[in-house]
Formats: sequence, structure tokens, C-alpha cells
Amino acid sequence: MKMIILDQAGVINQCSDTFIKTPDEWIPIPGSLEAISRLTHSGYRVVIATNQSGIGRGLIDMATYNAINDKMYKAVNQAGGRIDALFFCPHTSSDQCSCRKPETGMFNEIMQRYGVNLKNVPIIGDSLKDLQAAAAVNALPVLVLTGNGRETSTNTDIPPDTRIFENLLMAVDTLVGTA
Repeated sequence: MKMIILDQAGVINQCSDTFIKTPDEWIPIPGSLEAISRLTHSGYRVVIATNQSGIGRGLIDMATYNAINDKMYKAVNQAGGRIDALFFCPHTSSDQCSCRKPETGMFNEIMQRYGVNLKNVPIIGDSLKDLQAAAAVNALPVLVLTGNGRETSTNTDIPPDTRIFENLLMAVDTLVGTA
């Protein structure tokens, strides 16, 4: 099975320092919907693994988060793509859970649900936590320079095998080819 794992904010949609709190605030990054469509048409299972501490902080409730995700799913579908699953951690860093990246709980769940090993599976994110989690499960860490990616790219703790791309569409074009 071909699989790719994406972070959400900063990779698929624009980030906000104050969190995405309504469907109207969810704005796709140019090219991201096309990238997911290309992945879908190339036979990839597209899975999202995302930290969503806004839930744990009380800034957003589950009904609103679901409405935001509905908007994302519809936009991806209209572009000809599909998201196979979405895994999220609602906790804050002070909760010290096992699912919040850079911990690997979400990735362990993905491996269990799909019966796969994530060795060399691309995990695409815009933060150091995304890359650290990818390295911890022997996946291929991929950094995009959208969202917080430019700032992350200057960090000296990036895993040594990290691939870096301008955005999700360029990553997909290089990693899986163009349709």
C-alpha cells in the first residue's frame, strides 16, 4: 500500500497564530488541493496526523473542528482528491500525552489501523515536531516551507535525512511524480 501522511495547518491550509477557529478561517495553501488530488490519482492513501491544541485550550469545540474538516474534505473532493483518514491530538503540551507530536502515538495508531510499517513513508510537515515524529517511526521526514516551514528550516535539530520543498505540490511532484 502506498501511503503519505500530512500535517494539516501549514501544509494543507494556511496557519494562524490565533488558531483556525471557524470554517471561514480555513484557507487552502495554493497547490495543496491539487497535490492531494495527484496523490489520490497515483494510488496513495492520504492520511492526516495533526496536533490540535486549540481544542484542549478551549478555543474550539469538536462541532466546530468537524465543520472545519468538512470544509477541507469538500474542497479536496472538488479538486478530485480524497483524504482517507484524519488523526488528531486534542491535547496541549502540558497534558504530556503520547499522541501529541513529536510523540508517536498517532503514528502508532496509523500503523495499527492500516497494518503497515511507516519505514520510508513520507510524513510532510512544517514544524520540527512533525520531522522528529517522522524520524522516530523511521518514516521519511519532509519539510515544506509554507506555514512555519521557513522558520523550521533554520533549526539545527532537523533530522539529517529530511527532504525540503517549497510547498506540498512541489513535494508531491518530486516524491511521487506528476500525473
